[in-house]
Amino acid sequence: MTGRQQDIDPSTALREEDEEPTLPDPDQRDEPGSPAAGYAALARYAKLAPPAPGVYRMIDAAGEVLYVGKAKSIRRRLASYTRSGHDNRIARMIAATRSVEFVTTKTETEALLLEANLIKRLRPRFNVLLRDDKSFPYILITSDHWAPQLLKHRGARTRPGNYYGPFASAGAVNRTLTALQRAFLLRSCSDGFFESRTRPCLLYQIKRCSAPCTHEISFEAYAQLVREANEFLSGKSRKVQEQLAAEMEQASAALDFERAAALRDRLAALSAVQARQDINPRGVEEADVFAIHQEAGYNCIEVFFFRSGQNWGNRAYFPKADRMLPAGEVLGAFLAQFYDDKPCPRSILLSEDIPDRALLAAAFSAKSGRKIEVAVPQRGERRELVQHALLNARQALERKLAETASQRSLLTALAERFGLPQPPRRIEVFDNSHIQGTNAVGAMIVAGPDGFVKNQYRKFNIRSDISPGDDYAMMRETLQRRFKRLLGEARQPAQHAAENESSAVAPWPDLVLIDGGIGQLNAARETLQALGLAELPVIAVAKGPERDAGNETFFITGRAPIKLAPRDPVLGFVQRLRDEAHRFAVGAHRTRRKKGIREAGLQEIPGIGPSRKRALLHHFGTLREIERASAADLARVPGISAEMARKIYDFFHAQS
Repeated sequence: MTGRQQDIDPSTALREEDEEPTLPDPDQRDEPGSPAAGYAALARYAKLAPPAPGVYRMIDAAGEVLYVGKAKSIRRRLASYTRSGHDNRIARMIAATRSVEFVTTKTETEALLLEANLIKRLRPRFNVLLRDDKSFPYILITSDHWAPQLLKHRGARTRPGNYYGPFASAGAVNRTLTALQRAFLLRSCSDGFFESRTRPCLLYQIKRCSAPCTHEISFEAYAQLVREANEFLSGKSRKVQEQLAAEMEQASAALDFERAAALRDRLAALSAVQARQDINPRGVEEADVFAIHQEAGYNCIEVFFFRSGQNWGNRAYFPKADRMLPAGEVLGAFLAQFYDDKPCPRSILLSEDIPDRALLAAAFSAKSGRKIEVAVPQRGERRELVQHALLNARQALERKLAETASQRSLLTALAERFGLPQPPRRIEVFDNSHIQGTNAVGAMIVAGPDGFVKNQYRKFNIRSDISPGDDYAMMRETLQRRFKRLLGEARQPAQHAAENESSAVAPWPDLVLIDGGIGQLNAARETLQALGLAELPVIAVAKGPERDAGNETFFITGRAPIKLAPRDPVLGFVQRLRDEAHRFAVGAHRTRRKKGIREAGLQEIPGIGPSRKRALLHHFGTLREIERASAADLARVPGISAEMARKIYDFFHAQS
């Protein structure tokens, strides 16, 4: 079982007495579409449910999971839904329910973990949902090589070594890595690249590596650097700095000014790491701090990460939750999903008390194999950390609301410019990318009132036997596959919109944007008409004759081409949408092309035969390092001329 924390159980405030459920008027019970049908279904399943801990799923008539909850007694919990007096949110959920599925567990703790796992996987619309759940980056010092690496790591901890983090963002970990390289001179290259070196690389020249690959440093001295790096990242930063300062003084006294200067630079790099960490609490060794702020129906949860007495950054989350839910319930549900696939620190500090806090701590402790504290500090340094996080949550939500207001005004203006019946809540933008028809990829991005919705981006590997460069056929295939799938989900656009009035982005688009001119527009219209979607608004965006931004022409069926003023905010908005679609399409194309290169081998590059391929792989170790190499580095390989090096470099870095 994976998961944790209680779901936002709407019935936490309800009684759980084990009594016969009370039902609405029997005459109303089976009326189609009435709330009575939901009450009747819950009463029926309550009688069948076991009086044991577990997880239940409330399901609508179409088989969609509406809500996932956990209970100490499933029977009592389901029976509690059949009583009157629920708020509007729970009443709507009950009215839509037609069946219930349940799974029993040995303990309520296991139920809580399973509940959080199911919420993340099924994403029911009546639960609190963690929308941005990417894994956090860590710093890893490996231990499976005589010269350990210092590198960024995401995902499962399968490689032997010491992991430090989490860091709030890739930018935070990259800045820290750069400073640590300057401070400890540990290598960051791959083992293949390391083994193939015959002389130090550029990082040695700029004093970010000690070049153990060519034995510029002894094994003992490199091992000492590794020990110092592990000590610093483990919280013994003062000890490491004192040692380096003492060594610098000794070198200076011995008139070894070159070594003294090198140690001075290392000390400066360590100071830079700590200077970026803002607050470094003395009394908090390992903790995550969560603070929630609610305003205008939105929630912002700010998370700060403290490890080894150091601040590894913070991140703001904006979970999707019903406007009526109190802050404590939103925070509790968020925590359960947050730690579903992440290790827990020893302390979790909260700005608000949450339902079942003791149960949550027990679940985290069972999952981690050590005692986990979940606390709401009332005084002292820990309280100050929570207040600092709360201030950041408030400021982040204020920025979010300002951005949302600006975005909504742009959508309103866009509807006015192009004669749409109402501001679009979901815009889908389509583009494709290829090189002379090879490795063709179609791409779709999504934008709504809250900006880009990146978890709904889609890419389409073009499968049809299309003539090279036939952009119209590529667009037809992309649109056909996209909307056939949408139509196959058994709901029509109007039904989808009605069911998702409260969500920021509906599943059906209100507007389709195509990167192209009148030909692309006609291809799109023909495809949508064939699928019975002729009423869906489609706009094609064509660049000017010189492909210069600001001179775009907009093509709409049945209307004359439109141009917007160069400084019109709507024009800038559409340009951002188009550029994001192009970026995503090009990225998907490059990924597919590189995969093809790896499968076909380097011989796909004109002029590269088996001998040159062997020479390149012997020098660089792996194809990835060849991709990263500059033209000058490639030209140093025996048998590779400057002209051939340029061809190889251009092949891997061609602009699509």
